Amino acid sequence: MKKHFLLLIGLLSLLPVFAQQNTTGKPAPKPLYRDPVYDGAADPTVIWNSLEKKWFMFYTNRRATDTVTGSVAWVHGTKIDIAESVDGANWKYKGTADINYQTNEGATYWAPEVIEHKGIYHMYLTYVPGVFTDWKHPRNVIHLTSKNLIKWKYESTLKLVTDKVIDACVVQMPNGVWRMWYNNETDHKSVYYAFSADLYNWTDGQKAVFDQPGEGPKVFKWKGKYWMITDVWQGLAVYSSDDMDTWTRQPGDNLLALPGNGPDDGTEGGHCDVIVSANGRAYLYYFLHPGNTPKQSSIYQKQRSCLQVTELEYKDGKVTCNRDNPTYVDLKR
Repeated sequence: MKKHFLLLIGLLSLLPVFAQQNTTGKPAPKPLYRDPVYDGAADPTVIWNSLEKKWFMFYTNRRATDTVTGSVAWVHGTKIDIAESVDGANWKYKGTADINYQTNEGATYWAPEVIEHKGIYHMYLTYVPGVFTDWKHPRNVIHLTSKNLIKWKYESTLKLVTDKVIDACVVQMPNGVWRMWYNNETDHKSVYYAFSADLYNWTDGQKAVFDQPGEGPKVFKWKGKYWMITDVWQGLAVYSSDDMDTWTRQPGDNLLALPGNGPDDGTEGGHCDVIVSANGRAYLYYFLHPGNTPKQSSIYQKQRSCLQVTELEYKDGKVTCNRDNPTYVDLKR
């Protein structure tokens, strides 16, 4: 009797922990999404398609199935692909974004940033002029526009601090000015920013975050603060700001630094997007190489990547997440 009583007390003590997780929404599968073409989905960005009434997810598509070329050529030479979803939890392949810029077979597109403003969609895309076996070649951010998220018109190549920049993130400031954060690969892979009044004409700014190398900055507003998450290859670093000018690194462990226990979630998480729902919940969409482990000898398994999602949590001024918890996606607009 005493043993049963103690067991009951132990179970009751866990109830507050379980109650903390919001289970409203659609349960997301693990992995969330694998690309059916090259199995190399990475660098996701999620946006609502108001014409089709669906969520679109644009992503870099690495040629994970190329196990012959060697070096880093396999991360070059592909377009941007799209997955679609009605609920943000269950995704299926849509096709390739129709981008009318340098359509030769050697063109490389990376890390799309897609936003909507006054009925026009804007994409800020990293462009590499070919397929290369090292990282020494030009990389620029180009600007494209679209009315339907499928067919994209080239507008310009941005003149930023150097010709080795990647991973744009664009957010409108409270004063209406747009700010773009990006990775300057020539300066210790620091995060820089540029600004614009109209999304077309950009003026370069200065460093924003440079305490350690990182890439893929993602800036969003949540819980009364601005947040920046960067991929530092040991999980995701988190910074906070009251004005988007001065950023403070969140102490403690990086997000997704420790392997998860779910299917295809057993390595550190990388380059992400964050969607803040109108109901106040925030979802972190991220990619990883689940087979890139010391025990894995297959080149394909080491190269392949997939997408996952987890819900962000906020407590005592700190952003965290538990990738092993089931994720219930409830996106409200």
